[in-house]
Amino acid sequence: MKTVVAALLCGMFVTGSANAAMVTNKDGESAILVIVEGESRMEMVVDSGATEMICPSGCFVTAPSGDYIGLQGNETIEIVNGSVVVK
Repeated sequence: MKTVVAALLCGMFVTGSANAAMVTNKDGESAILVIVEGESRMEMVVDSGATEMICPSGCFVTAPSGDYIGLQGNETIEIVNGSVVVK
């Protein structure tokens, strides 16, 4: 029984992360994104060359350039010259 419960929990975590937006910073320096999910607002630093998963349930993102976009949570995004490019 414990094995079944553990397998179900692992499946939930894998499924949740598969539905998150992936953002990759293609710039030569770190980028700070402002992420708003519902009532929650946070800043996330994405290091140069790094890929982070964000917004599993959708959100709004402000890029360093001031670009402001809404995400559903399944997009692939690149930061290029401080701007957000949705792939």
